[in-house]
Amino acid sequence: MKSAAPWAALAFALGLLLIWGGASVPRGVSAWLLVPPLALTCAGVLVRRSHPIASLALGTAGIGLDIVVGPSLATVLVFTDNLYAAALYGPARLSRWLLGITSVLAVLGGAVGGFVLKDLRVVAVISIQAGLVLVTPVTTALVLRQQRDQAETERARAEQVAHLAELDRQAAISAERTRMARELHDMIANHFSAIAIQSTAALSREDLDAATIRKIMESVRENSLKGMAEMRSMIGLLRQEGEEPEATRLRLADAEGLVERSRQAGMEVELRVDGVPRDLPASVDLAGYRILQEALTNALKHGDPPAKVRIAYQPEHVTLTVDNAVSDGQARLPGSEAGLVGMEERAALVGGTFGAGLNTASETFGAGLNTQRKMSRHTEVGGSPMGHDHQEWRVEVTLPAPVEEEVA
Repeated sequence: MKSAAPWAALAFALGLLLIWGGASVPRGVSAWLLVPPLALTCAGVLVRRSHPIASLALGTAGIGLDIVVGPSLATVLVFTDNLYAAALYGPARLSRWLLGITSVLAVLGGAVGGFVLKDLRVVAVISIQAGLVLVTPVTTALVLRQQRDQAETERARAEQVAHLAELDRQAAISAERTRMARELHDMIANHFSAIAIQSTAALSREDLDAATIRKIMESVRENSLKGMAEMRSMIGLLRQEGEEPEATRLRLADAEGLVERSRQAGMEVELRVDGVPRDLPASVDLAGYRILQEALTNALKHGDPPAKVRIAYQPEHVTLTVDNAVSDGQARLPGSEAGLVGMEERAALVGGTFGAGLNTASETFGAGLNTQRKMSRHTEVGGSPMGHDHQEWRVEVTLPAPVEEEVA
């Protein structure tokens, strides 16, 4: 009933037929006097959706006039639509008021009729008739209004759930992109940093013999092949479904390979392992391997030899410490501090702690480390402070790795 004009015209036409057929209480007046009240209520039908309060006002005026000259069945029937429209499309408070007012009028109508006619049976008859005319349209409108409001609430809730799902999807995509960026950086930086440093050294020296140049080129080729192999491995993991296979897992126990690669690139590295190496959770193993790889890369790019690596296996955790002398000149390669961010993220993802900064303690390599001490993270290029003589840069990571009890 979005277009009310045809319905108003139809109601008026049918009402005229009812009046012509004598569907009214005879009062000894001309039947034409019943037409104006009908016209008022039908005018209310015209504005039932756009102006429900005006529709109720026109209907009330029409029914009041009709009671004086009639009443007629046609006007009463159209007035029920005026009540229905006001309760459904009008303000919520008006709907509640209409329910109370129509209920009171139905009861009062029956009581007055019974008192005037002095017959208790009339009370029931008039009350039921008045309830059908007045209360039923309002009640029906309230039920439909409640269903409409509930549908709107559910629609809003569904939109909110869809919005939250979209936010979760975007967050998952962002987290995955961050993880991929971290993996790519950690994979490629070590190999390509060694290649860049070795090629720079070869180009800057004109007194190198053929054997030395060949050795440098072999190391460059080896790093290139390993970098491409790791890149292909990662691409394969991204394309496959399911978890990462155990066979391709990187382990902290393979630290000797990382140290040897740094030595081939020209960095003097000392490695010390305290405790008994053991199998670690896959996530901890990978985090420790990548953190050590990045720490050695930073030492190669920004520090001076020697670099000192210490891996301590303890009952509840594994401590990884990398020290290198602070370079007093310009860094060999530019940095963006992405390595420090990646190391910190990897430690946090497995519930570990991370610290990086100038090692101002008096302890030497091999002495007991205070793993609770949080070193300040420096913000210079590449994560290494420049211009500090005879100081060390330290990366210290503690990763949770409780010993699993063997079942007898």
